[in-house]
Amino acid sequence: MSRQAEYAALIRRYFAACNAGDHAALVSCFTPDAVHYFPAGLPDVPWRTAQTIAAKWVWCVENLGSQWTIEKILVSHDSPEAVIEWTHWKGKLGTALRGDEWYIFDQDSGLIKEIRAYYASPADKAVTINELVAFDYSGRGYHLEPVQP
Repeated sequence: MSRQAEYAALIRRYFAACNAGDHAALVSCFTPDAVHYFPAGLPDVPWRTAQTIAAKWVWCVENLGSQWTIEKILVSHDSPEAVIEWTHWKGKLGTALRGDEWYIFDQDSGLIKEIRAYYASPADKAVTINELVAFDYSGRGYHLEPVQP
């Protein structure tokens, strides 16, 4: 398997662990000192360490009903990096947020050492789904609801 295929498979494994709220599986996707950066507006960011990242996502699953879908994955052909588009479904709140993330992988272990999250729009509590205005999500094949595990 190519390194690019390994990185894409790791991202899919990470999202499956997020959706399952599986702390141990989440930790196994990261270097111990991994960092997850976010835009302003969330408390306690960035999240530092694999243990913290895992605990925060488990909290989101348990308290927000979070589920995520991957819309696109692009992996660099010449550096240990990837970028994805995702949708974060918050089932207990009846809302969703779209965005993307930039991944940096540790070249020795192949694990995620950094994620930088970017939102498609500011998190607007007045709308049901935060997404780009006038973008044809349906026509482009994006998920319009969470996929049940």
